[in-house]
Amino acid sequence: MFTGIIETLGQVLRIEREGSNIHFNIACAFLNELKVDQSVAHNGVCLTVTQIHDDHYTVTAIEETIRLSNLSLLREGDDINLERAVKFEQRMDGHLVQGHVDGTAEVSYIEIKNGSHEFTFTHSPHKKFIHIDKGSVCINGVSLTLINPQRTSFKVAIIPFTFQHTNFKTLKVGDRVNIEYDLIGKYIIERLDQIKNHEH
Repeated sequence: MFTGIIETLGQVLRIEREGSNIHFNIACAFLNELKVDQSVAHNGVCLTVTQIHDDHYTVTAIEETIRLSNLSLLREGDDINLERAVKFEQRMDGHLVQGHVDGTAEVSYIEIKNGSHEFTFTHSPHKKFIHIDKGSVCINGVSLTLINPQRTSFKVAIIPFTFQHTNFKTLKVGDRVNIEYDLIGKYIIERLDQIKNHEH
């Protein structure tokens, strides 16, 4: 479980393909604190540390993860948002994030607003997406608040600190980002679907 508060930016050093899997070798500031089998969110995708080396660690994305996320678009040298799993004695500054990405969205517009940035994203219709203004969404692992959500689009505002300390600063129109919709909302939708199917 994660909070959507990015700890640090990592750098993709090397990408290796093996069958339908992709191995990512990543350098980061908390490398010496990692352990094999530890969960780390990479652009919001929960991946398990499989190897630790002197200057990087390795994680592997399987076919289903690659299909649902933007990880296959990563290139060597790219920055990647990183967050280790939450410790429950700490404050929950973001919202509950599983690291199970629901799909991707495309950056359709970026507007600079007196020091902050407003990003507009478009996406395919998704039954797991509850459109609630001021609700929560996780974008590339960053916990954010929805602005003016529509059926296939929404906006978020990025404060200067978040912009500078995440890979939002590298995003441009046309880029794809990972989206994880609100956990509680997804459970509500699933339960309503069960009730609806039971009634029929």
